[in-house]
Amino acid sequence: MRRVRAAAVGAVTLSLVLSAAACGGGSNGGGSNEQPKTLTYWASNQGASIEVDKKVLQPELDKFEKETGIKVKLEVVPWGDLLNRILTATTSGQGPDVLNIGNTWSASLQSTGALLPWDAKNFEAIGGKDRFIDSALGSTGVQAQDPAAVPLYSMTYALYYNKKMFKDAGITKPPTTWDELIATGKKLTKGDKAAIGVEGSNLSNNIHQVFVLGKQHGADFFSPDGKADFTSDGAVAAVKQYVDLMAAHKIVAPGNAEYAQNQSLSDFAKNKTAMVLWQTASATFKAQGMNEDEWGVAPAPVPSGKPGTGKQTNSMVAGINMAVFKNTKNMDGALKFVKFMTSDEEQVVLNKAYGSIPPVKTAQQDPTFSGPALTVLRETLSTSATALPQVPEESQFETVVGTAVKELFADAAAGRPVTTESVRAKLEKAQQQMPKK
Repeated sequence: MRRVRAAAVGAVTLSLVLSAAACGGGSNGGGSNEQPKTLTYWASNQGASIEVDKKVLQPELDKFEKETGIKVKLEVVPWGDLLNRILTATTSGQGPDVLNIGNTWSASLQSTGALLPWDAKNFEAIGGKDRFIDSALGSTGVQAQDPAAVPLYSMTYALYYNKKMFKDAGITKPPTTWDELIATGKKLTKGDKAAIGVEGSNLSNNIHQVFVLGKQHGADFFSPDGKADFTSDGAVAAVKQYVDLMAAHKIVAPGNAEYAQNQSLSDFAKNKTAMVLWQTASATFKAQGMNEDEWGVAPAPVPSGKPGTGKQTNSMVAGINMAVFKNTKNMDGALKFVKFMTSDEEQVVLNKAYGSIPPVKTAQQDPTFSGPALTVLRETLSTSATALPQVPEESQFETVVGTAVKELFADAAAGRPVTTESVRAKLEKAQQQMPKK
């Protein structure tokens, strides 16, 4: 995620957290019977830079202070640091009152016991649970438990393509299936130009891509009882298919094996690659100097036919959730702040600024979100996106399988064979690093 939920490092830290008594954060306040007039807020880095985020958020926080008298102390935390910062806060108690979390971490952080459960009473305090779309609620924690967070920004993956590079290659429409993407990609890969960009060192992006391919191959990476299941034929096929874009089909530049967050977007904006699979990337392209008419957006590829559920899934449910530390000294203020940030007005302001989709149903109706690009994303979110496994070990899954994919890309870049056997061996090693059940 520019917004990619960056590498979910800290698996060891998380396992320690799960055995510790979790405690929440909170701001210092006035007297013992007085609610503090300040909230601390850790925001995730959604914009092209931390400074961009401050420019987007500070006017809204000032508006909240004017309305309520509560000052919000803002810290924008880079994705590479966010998960470990949160995990440290759950044990130290030195955390914020309110924070953003990658929605894929919801179940993992829920299991620490540090976050406020969103029961019916708490949802009612922010206007009701039914204000949010179902797909976004599906990534807020373990099913059948009260959610650990509420949706703030929603995103899905799509295929972004460079219109001029397509035209120059005589390609009249974007590919809709993987076979079409490979055929199209071979026409686009010439000299120093590559067909599609990947980020081989971006662990979370690796997970997002292979999870979707896993669904298309009938694999979930976890069994129904929550046990890691990384070595099924479907999981192996999914990982191999993704790495083969470089290893077998040669439509990804070898240097992409070392790419970290946003580097594939930079190449796309500089006309070095013709396609990229990404989440709500328009704001990043604009920040890098691209005009809207230079790129198009289409649903991410499926095996055949049209996107849908099951094996036609073409995106994970991406997005950012907002959580409250259970031990905040200003619960009333924290709930007011979450209500403010998820209000229709703020949802339009913030999601417009970040090029994302409001998870609040009524805010989605604003004309801002009716353009062609966001219509593709909205339809994907409602019809063909699936939440990543809502299990406590999800963050370890991102780390160990994401690393396996990274190592396989390194093999491909170096010219070492990537075979079904080598993929299975990497995934077996990853599975061995997961907690035993």
